[in-house]
Amino acid sequence: MTSARNFLGIPVQGDITPGATRVEQKPIEELQPIIQAVLDDPTIVEFGWRQYTPYFNDGDPCEFSAYGLWVRTDADKDVDDQYELEVYSHPSLGKVSGSWVANPENPGGSKVWQDSPYEGPDEARYRRCKALSAAVEGGAFEHVLLEAFGDHAQVTVRRDGIEVEFYQHD
Repeated sequence: MTSARNFLGIPVQGDITPGATRVEQKPIEELQPIIQAVLDDPTIVEFGWRQYTPYFNDGDPCEFSAYGLWVRTDADKDVDDQYELEVYSHPSLGKVSGSWVANPENPGGSKVWQDSPYEGPDEARYRRCKALSAAVEGGAFEHVLLEAFGDHAQVTVRRDGIEVEFYQHD
């Protein structure tokens, strides 16, 4: 019997249990324009995130990730809690709500998420910040972020520099 799999040209036989599925990694060159679009906005004062490998994950593998992208605009100067500035619930970026609706392709079956119209002062700014949030938290740049800022890090980005502090977590 000929195996369809090989390792370094050596045939492999047997059942192979796949490991964790990871998001395909992208190079730093693809992250740069997303970050630059946010930095070029004069109303954005700073932004940042936390990145770390959990110490314990209820029996699941502990894998490095970036979490909680936050953005401080000039309207948010008095907000001290970065959790209040996370993009999904930001006080001055605006929001896009939505709801689960019937799937027209599968009546009576699964529902699909439908966005409501944007509510807020500047939809383009909101979309740029959401794109940055998706890039940082989506997993495609984990290798880039880990190499640049290390594990267990609180990263703060400003036009004049990037500050990295040790992030203490549970």
